[in-house]
Amino acid sequence: MSERYPFPDLNTLPEDIRARILEAQEKAGFIPNVFLAFARRPAEWRAFFAYHDALMLKEEGSLTKGEREMIVTATSAANQCLYCVVAHGAILRIYEKNPLIADQVAVNHRKADIPPRQKAMLDFAMKVCQQAQNIADADFDALYPHGFDDEDIWDIAAITAFFGLSNRMASFAGMQPNPEFYLMGRLPREKKG
Repeated sequence: MSERYPFPDLNTLPEDIRARILEAQEKAGFIPNVFLAFARRPAEWRAFFAYHDALMLKEEGSLTKGEREMIVTATSAANQCLYCVVAHGAILRIYEKNPLIADQVAVNHRKADIPPRQKAMLDFAMKVCQQAQNIADADFDALYPHGFDDEDIWDIAAITAFFGLSNRMASFAGMQPNPEFYLMGRLPREKKG
């Protein structure tokens, strides 16, 4: 399956969006397809990435960057979003310096080689993903012994919900993962000499 909506020409995009895309290209070595796919609607692109950054780049709270990516990878697998599982799985492998973790978390986080804290976090995220209407005080109580507070729990739910939107947009649009994502974090990086 290929993208259903053609990517806009980078040179025709508003300067703020173009600059952010070029910044992503500089950092990654390629332009992640999500940047171009959503750029066809600049106002939505700005809103999407503003909320993405507020959730995924925030400094406060006890969630690590790896744990945030773990939530995205696990819930995106439940939502059958190829793009997000592959792209965020790559970022997860890099943050955790573990070439196996993304595959384990995407397939079955309960059998993954992760600590009980992260299993509890993903249990909650999966319930938000699949049965948010059934969240109860007991679900919060299960997280407190692992060091999560109410703000962390909000973050877990917000990341899950935001990427539920992202998963659905990527899937309906036929967004494909960049080939580069598949190998990222699986093998040690070659040192530039």
